[in-house]
Amino acid sequence: MFYAMATRKVRSRLVTVSHVLSDIETLNRKAMEGAYELTAISYHAYPYVADKYQLMASGSSVGDGYGPLLISTRNMDPSEVKGKRIAIPGKLTTAFLTLSLFEPDFVPVVMPFDQIPDAVRERSVDLGLVIHEAQLTFSKGGFHCITDLGKWWKQTYNLPLPLGANALLRSLPAEVKTECCRMMKESIQHALDHHEEALNYAMQFARDMETPLAEKFVGMYVNHHTLDCGEDVPAAAQKLLDMGFEAGILPSRIQVEFVR
Repeated sequence: MFYAMATRKVRSRLVTVSHVLSDIETLNRKAMEGAYELTAISYHAYPYVADKYQLMASGSSVGDGYGPLLISTRNMDPSEVKGKRIAIPGKLTTAFLTLSLFEPDFVPVVMPFDQIPDAVRERSVDLGLVIHEAQLTFSKGGFHCITDLGKWWKQTYNLPLPLGANALLRSLPAEVKTECCRMMKESIQHALDHHEEALNYAMQFARDMETPLAEKFVGMYVNHHTLDCGEDVPAAAQKLLDMGFEAGILPSRIQVEFVR
């Protein structure tokens, strides 16, 4: 998504981009401090930062019939998840919120996302909630997929699952917000139009992923929903956050707000 911005293929006289790399849970926490003018966040984190940020219409990571997975070393029925110790990649991730809606009764064990498969393998937890490339590589590690939360969400509510978004500080001048939105959309379009070079750039940040796997992963989460959220993504995000509030997971009911 950020390739063309980071390499100055998309430029601006008004905005200069400095690329900061962090895992999503770290960015969620930083957003609560208002640390960055433009940042990636989890949709789950939005109610906690909505006083500081507005969501951008471009840049969402959306699973349409697929999403975070619950994995285990043994096959089990999804009903057996109840009461289990589950490794999660952070309590502000959308994966955690979705799992909590799917099964409210479990013991969350927070750890870095890339340590979750090992924790499951070592049996220090009963199951793992995996995001990123582990959604594609779990079977090679000998794990079973117990539930695909994106598939469950789609089958239950007939909506895509909005996982991550980009957000802008509310305090920025209107013309800066407009310019950032232009740059973001053009950067994503450039990546879609120049797929191979954008993927080659992204591969330098990949975690031991081979190119075919990275290409499949990018194809899952950089799609038409990413270029523009349209109507489905805001509707799905509102549904997700409303349910989170009604279930007592989120502290307040929030109206999703997108800037273009």
